[in-house]
Amino acid sequence: MGGLRELAVSFVVPGPCGVAIRDRLKHLTSQDVVVLRAVGEHQGALVSRDLKVRCADGLEQGADIWAARKRELTPLSSSRIAGAITKATHDQWALARRCQAAYIQKLAAGIKTLRHRLSLPIGEPGTKRAEGGYQSKNEWFHKSRRLAMLEARHAAAVADSQVGRVRVVRGGKRLLNTRHHLTQAQLTEDQWRARWEAARWFLAADGESGKRFGNETIRVTPDGEVSIKLPAPLAYLANARHGRYILTARIAFAHRGTEWADRITANRAAAYRIHLDVDRGRWYLTASWQRPVIQTIPLATARARGMIGVDTNADHFAAYRLDRHGNPVGGPHRFPYDLSGTAGHRDAQLRHALTRLINWAVRVGVAAIGIEDLDFTTEKTREKHGRQKRFRQLISGIPTGKLKARLVSMAAEQGLAIVAVDPAYTSMWGGQHWQKPLTTPHRTMSRHDAAGIAIGRRALGHPIRRRTAPPPHDRSDRAGHRTVQARSGDRGREGTRPPTTDHAPGGVPPSGKRKWGTSASKTVRDAPSTQQWVKDSLTHTG
Repeated sequence: MGGLRELAVSFVVPGPCGVAIRDRLKHLTSQDVVVLRAVGEHQGALVSRDLKVRCADGLEQGADIWAARKRELTPLSSSRIAGAITKATHDQWALARRCQAAYIQKLAAGIKTLRHRLSLPIGEPGTKRAEGGYQSKNEWFHKSRRLAMLEARHAAAVADSQVGRVRVVRGGKRLLNTRHHLTQAQLTEDQWRARWEAARWFLAADGESGKRFGNETIRVTPDGEVSIKLPAPLAYLANARHGRYILTARIAFAHRGTEWADRITANRAAAYRIHLDVDRGRWYLTASWQRPVIQTIPLATARARGMIGVDTNADHFAAYRLDRHGNPVGGPHRFPYDLSGTAGHRDAQLRHALTRLINWAVRVGVAAIGIEDLDFTTEKTREKHGRQKRFRQLISGIPTGKLKARLVSMAAEQGLAIVAVDPAYTSMWGGQHWQKPLTTPHRTMSRHDAAGIAIGRRALGHPIRRRTAPPPHDRSDRAGHRTVQARSGDRGREGTRPPTTDHAPGGVPPSGKRKWGTSASKTVRDAPSTQQWVKDSLTHTG
């Protein structure tokens, strides 16, 4: 056990701090569409221009420079729109900086792994903690070339980071590269162009508390009327006073509609974004606002009513319910999902599986769900698992980042806490201690189901294995009780455990009294017993 790494402490994940709801803009007239396209294209061009200036400034950004950028944009739009544009471009630059830092960290990890493996003799076997040498001289040569390439990329990325230089593609780098693979993407040039232009539009406005209905630029009334404050060059398109355009569509949020209505009635800030789904030809409006930070419940409170341990896999969640003592209750539950296809399909599959999991947790009455704090960043690199392409594809398909965000926000609505645990050894120890004992003719236990028990027990603060080793002395009171389940205050903790079957080992009947047979010599009737200490299949809790 000396080679095992130290486990991180389990903790309750903080709840969500924001809300976003969406509804479709139905029954838009042709004039409405013309206005929306004109406003989105005009403001999108302003965002592109301001983003170019922001990226050129690099680290030399201050309040004076920010104010100067806003003053340049105000005559072409309005003061509020200019403020929203400058904030959006700064946020995009900051996001690019974070991605750049992650890219540098990934390159550094790859370089470290390559240098280690290249320093080993060819054919040197690896261990669980470190990779071995390469299998042939040819592979060693190609990896040395790759090391030189990664070092050059790392040096260039570090140089860019030091001066604040980032590379941003408005509309998305993936969509931009699709332009060169239209046949493979099954798109025509006009179809791609429509997606590209829609992705670069800007139809958004930040909220402002104290203003009418919480937003002066895109205003939505409690009865669903949507109006837009047009930029100064497009004021001639207005159909209402003060340069506003009122859409014919009406909004009626089915989800959180009451909460949204209460907010805007009190003139509290609400941000809005209008976008076009080119594939469906539909316009949508998204409303969002911030919430006060939700206070997480104490870990002891989350454990009071038991726990559901969830093992995350590439195609399903394996969940098991445990009581507060760490004992499995009932049978395993599996919630499958299919992460193939489009991003929308994958997201819908994930939300459906999480909905079923949370509904089951509410029905059984637990207060928390235990899940692994997974991070496969180092496991997906070519340098660590270069030959195991299928394994890298497998762990890449596990939805770690999106799963965390979805599960936390969805569970908070049902009053459930999420307990994150260290993922080390859960599958190995779960399969070792729980898979075989819980397998019956009517219940099949997989390694993933056993891992769910291990995760739940770790979230509850219990060791994963069912029992400790037998006492080292002849009497248990010298070394303490041998079960890890019973606490010092539990009743019956010092009592003997009767056999659970009629076939007790060594000829011990169900009554617990040993019967001695007649020996051959009849002279060693009181000889020491050779009976071995045998663990029960399941722990008995007093």
